[in-house]
Amino acid sequence: MISGILAFVALASFFGLVLGLAAVIFKVESSPVVEQIDALLPQTQCGQCSFAGCHPYAEAIAAGDAPINLCPPGGANLIQSLADLLDVEALPMDNTEEELQGPMVAVIIEDICIGCTLCIQACPVDAILGAAKQMHTVIESECTGCELCLAPCPVDCIEMIPVEQTVKNWCWPVPQYNANNKAAESIFTTLDHVLAENARP
Repeated sequence: MISGILAFVALASFFGLVLGLAAVIFKVESSPVVEQIDALLPQTQCGQCSFAGCHPYAEAIAAGDAPINLCPPGGANLIQSLADLLDVEALPMDNTEEELQGPMVAVIIEDICIGCTLCIQACPVDAILGAAKQMHTVIESECTGCELCLAPCPVDCIEMIPVEQTVKNWCWPVPQYNANNKAAESIFTTLDHVLAENARP
């Protein structure tokens, strides 16, 4: 009996040592750029970028296989951060509809909710609180608007509503480039040339 236990412990120790050495010897060094990109991503793992998660998306961006504007939860702020990190031009959000309607947040209609917990299981950021056969609610500040909770709900008690605009989340609208901008740019370019000519000795 004791000899069997000792043999089992010896085998477990041996295989643990072998696995530990293999992990050290065959360790794959990840790219620091990938880690920096991944640190900026929201880690919602929602799949809206068409990748399985944030880290695969970060790898695709670093390899040049994916643009930086595929993450709706990250929004314009993420795009600008990625553009600054990679020294590339900031692109508009890929999802035109998302851009027009602005950021959204999930809201559970309490009178209809049956407490099935399916939305809790589907939420990648644990933004939904509740228990089995009890009413659920959404923590608005944690919700990323990924909409993954909509499909599993059997009673359609979840709606997406625009995030209320406050002084904390308001930002300047993106300037629209039109004919007036072009005319102004032409004027300033001409003025720069005139000043440059006058500055010459």
